Amino acid sequence: MARYKVTVVGAGNVGATTAHWIASKELADVVLIDIVEGAAKGKALDLAESSPVFKFDLNITGASTYETTADSDVVVVTAGVPRKKDPVTGQFPSRADLVKTNQAIVAGAVKEVVKYSPNTIIIVVSNPLDAMCHVALKESGFPSNRVVGMAGSLDTARYKTFIAMETGLSVKDVHGIVLGGHGDEMVPLPRHTSIAGIPVRELISEERLQAIIERTRKGGGEIVGLLGYSGYYAPAAGAYEMVEAILRDQKRVIPSAVYLQGEYGYKDLYIGVPAVLGKGGVERVIEMQLNDEEKAMLEISAKAVRDVVSILGYE
Repeated sequence: MARYKVTVVGAGNVGATTAHWIASKELADVVLIDIVEGAAKGKALDLAESSPVFKFDLNITGASTYETTADSDVVVVTAGVPRKKDPVTGQFPSRADLVKTNQAIVAGAVKEVVKYSPNTIIIVVSNPLDAMCHVALKESGFPSNRVVGMAGSLDTARYKTFIAMETGLSVKDVHGIVLGGHGDEMVPLPRHTSIAGIPVRELISEERLQAIIERTRKGGGEIVGLLGYSGYYAPAAGAYEMVEAILRDQKRVIPSAVYLQGEYGYKDLYIGVPAVLGKGGVERVIEMQLNDEEKAMLEISAKAVRDVVSILGYE
């Protein structure tokens, strides 16, 4: 049986770590692409040289052109300019500041991807995430089920991590979900959060729970503040989770940035919602019953997404 093939566009920290997770789990052959000559080849070679130690046996290729990506089953797009502290002002750019630069980068990458892998499924990781999903959808010409964004997987992982830290209980028993756009207006849902089936509010005070929610919303910025650049282990793990669900047709419910067509009252907009991921990409959107407070938070998040998407210039 032929192995699956996954292309990761962008050999920076997130892209290289995504390739690492995929290879270490022997999920698929990996092609790492980067416009910086030698970057993808060097990291791919370095990763391949670890295979005798960790016993994964697959093909890992690095390149600066897209011919080697032909017939990829899934393409993960991580390319783009990350959030970095300005060395002069010490300020971090807003996600909106990244839009035009990353729009050009993602558009160029997607056009090349589609040329060589017309039947692939695209997972967008580049920021601003929700807006870049619109770019990938527009430039690929794919049906929306084959263009999905990695946001909720990461945001939910952060949310669960902070709950486990607060309670001192195993992260394996924490269940919860984060909806909305990937940014400061994301929508964690404590009403739908539990630890081994026990409602989280029975184990954590409301004050501490709200602090966890706020920390989740600022999770990316917290990492940037500590490192001076964006995190990569958790984002790459989120991308891996989605790739695995698609390649292995797992039908997993993973919060993802999905192009809504009336669900939750939104149309023609990428928003993070629970999605069933399988071999068809986004196979189903699950509509949760939200109360008025949750709907209001989701609307704030949707407006923030719309504001950034409007910068793209698409009708």
